[in-house]
Amino acid sequence: MTRNPYETTKTGDRHPHEIVAVLPDSIGEEMGIEPGDLLLAVNGQPMADIFDYQYQMENTYVEVLVEKPNGEQWELQIPKEEDEDLGIAFASSLMDDYRSCTNKCIFCFIDQMPPGMRETLYFKDDDSRLSFLQGNYVTLTNMKDEELDRIIRYHMAPINISFHTTNPALRCRMLHNRFAGDIMEKMQKLYDAGIEMNGQIVLCRGINDGEELERTIHDVSRFLPFLKSVSVVPVGLTKYRDGLPRLELFTKEDAAEVLRTIHKWQGILYEHYGLHFVHASDEWYIMAGEPLPEEDRYDGYLQIENGVGMVRSLLEEFDSALEEYSGAEPEGAFSSVCGRLVYPFICQMAEKAKKRFPKITWYIYPIENRFFGETITVTGLITGQDLCGQIKGRPLGRFLLLPSNMLRSGEEVFLDDYTVEQVERTLGVPAVITESDGYDVLEKITEHCRNGEQCEKSH
Repeated sequence: MTRNPYETTKTGDRHPHEIVAVLPDSIGEEMGIEPGDLLLAVNGQPMADIFDYQYQMENTYVEVLVEKPNGEQWELQIPKEEDEDLGIAFASSLMDDYRSCTNKCIFCFIDQMPPGMRETLYFKDDDSRLSFLQGNYVTLTNMKDEELDRIIRYHMAPINISFHTTNPALRCRMLHNRFAGDIMEKMQKLYDAGIEMNGQIVLCRGINDGEELERTIHDVSRFLPFLKSVSVVPVGLTKYRDGLPRLELFTKEDAAEVLRTIHKWQGILYEHYGLHFVHASDEWYIMAGEPLPEEDRYDGYLQIENGVGMVRSLLEEFDSALEEYSGAEPEGAFSSVCGRLVYPFICQMAEKAKKRFPKITWYIYPIENRFFGETITVTGLITGQDLCGQIKGRPLGRFLLLPSNMLRSGEEVFLDDYTVEQVERTLGVPAVITESDGYDVLEKITEHCRNGEQCEKSH
């Protein structure tokens, strides 16, 4: 590797990106790159974001232009392995600002947030790049043709797309965006390029259900096999809907009808493609009072983060963990919290655990969502204040099992800014954070219920 320093008078039209960290023993460190330097270009190309950077890093030879804090610019000529990175990090994982959403969807959850929460919770993103980085679902309405072309050129996949409906006029109305009706054309372009996709339909009663749901499933099924899966989830309605379009809750009969439609199409498409393709989120089965599908009906849990098969996966994993466990027998009392939706299933897990380990006592508390409204029943939207207000003073045992999906990603903070530490102080017991994984749940229980040992905080 060589380093050729030279000076220029200005950066010009290049979009600089500040380097905030350089890994020890990395190519970047070897080349003299330091925190505070600016990345100006790679192979003569300005970097719009992380995807431009990653695409150029696939080369076995790169020319990197950086600018030092004193204004001196270095052109670094670097031979490297194809999968080798420079070992540098930027202030934002995206290397760019997030793009906000220009839609005004009739079902938008952010429009139903209460006032007075932290500012970031009111930010609406519809940034296709976050689909690749974080698995977000995007409508494609905020995407320019150049960005669609770049996805195809870089062969970025999979992209997660919110359809909601393929009826152009209805989609424009649901998204309140007159440019939203070209979803099929954009998907066709991705399909022709062989880009893998996943899809989502947020179902609103009397709007895009019934015949419209049939039409949507029929229309998008033509994009198999590159469109791998489609989830159907019910709209979430909070108590903060003043001034918003009128939407109604689904009934038990409605849920059963939605399942009949989905199951019909699963049968049709499985026969042709070996995939069930379209999946109902767990809420529909619980709402309809129908049993959850068996594990093999979920096609490998492609949409588990969307609530499709999350309960089935948890139950199967917990059963396997119990069967495989060979350690010391746990004993003692502990507690856990969950949303009202999954409460019956957590009780099933507790019954099996009690049968396997007679010396444990498991208190389970379903939390009513008073913060957003009682129609919100999922665990992931429970706030710290609802949790504390409803179980303070009740039997909690040595520790409280706390599902990680209640917390902001990578942090110990609830949606209402309560911290795990505040909850622990209020309740007087340590919190043990668990993943939505049956093995992890059993591991945390057995780890902290051994021979009467006092539980230590475990995150």
